[in-house]
Amino acid sequence: MLIFHSIVALQQYLDEQRKKGLTIGFVPTMGALHQGHISLINTAKHNNDLAVCSIFVNPTQFNNAHDLAVYPRTLDADSAMLEAVGCDIVFAPSAEEMYPKPTSLKFDFGDLERVMEGQFRPGHFNGVGIVVSKLFHIVQPNKAYFGQKDLQQCAIINCLVQDLNFDLELVICPTQRENDGLAMSSRNRNLSPEQRALAPTLYACLQQAKTQLLDNIDIATVKENLANQLDVIAGIELEYFEIADFETLQPLSGVLSQRALPTKTALCIAAFLGKTRLIDNLIITHS
Repeated sequence: MLIFHSIVALQQYLDEQRKKGLTIGFVPTMGALHQGHISLINTAKHNNDLAVCSIFVNPTQFNNAHDLAVYPRTLDADSAMLEAVGCDIVFAPSAEEMYPKPTSLKFDFGDLERVMEGQFRPGHFNGVGIVVSKLFHIVQPNKAYFGQKDLQQCAIINCLVQDLNFDLELVICPTQRENDGLAMSSRNRNLSPEQRALAPTLYACLQQAKTQLLDNIDIATVKENLANQLDVIAGIELEYFEIADFETLQPLSGVLSQRALPTKTALCIAAFLGKTRLIDNLIITHS
């Protein structure tokens, strides 16, 4: 496995591989890898000649200085994990390499970024758009792989790919979960044992909300039920719970029967356990 810290060196190497006709599967990460990331690497490796993983904690997508400061940085352990599963190339640049000078570019993803994560993390998706654009230009992959857990981010990146005509295929892979249902996340390692025991409640609440929607309980009541359920659990602070159209991620409202739901409906949640912020989602699909 090769590790690059320089953009120029990585590009030179990948150019040589492309001339040989090799295809490139790319998994962008911020490190602190877990089995969810590894599943993306395995998929990239299975469907391409080369699997490339970037590890870069991108400062421009953090609107919370504490969040950036405590985000785990575990490059040596990450590299060992990637080498064990046969990843071909790791790109681990410094912040100075990625941002030799402050960027003045601003992305605006319209209504897509004004809800949920965009509403509670202003500027976050601008940072995501900038760094993902940079990485796509640097790596020039045939396919790029992201996890469904970050559903709104996936929608933002899809918008980026379509609007800027990136010549790649965006592949969204299912959320990987622990045995108790908790979505795998680099932030999980920041949870205390007590918080970790509470964390699967978020997915359980999403499952209950899905059942209620399919039982024709109206959206307002489903949202109220979930908020009330979490309100009595000490240690969990709900930030948002939205029931949205999967295609647009715009919130649904009113009394909707199961038949009136969109073909694909997204149930999205964010909550704090102490200072650790977790997100999750669940998709309802029906004809």
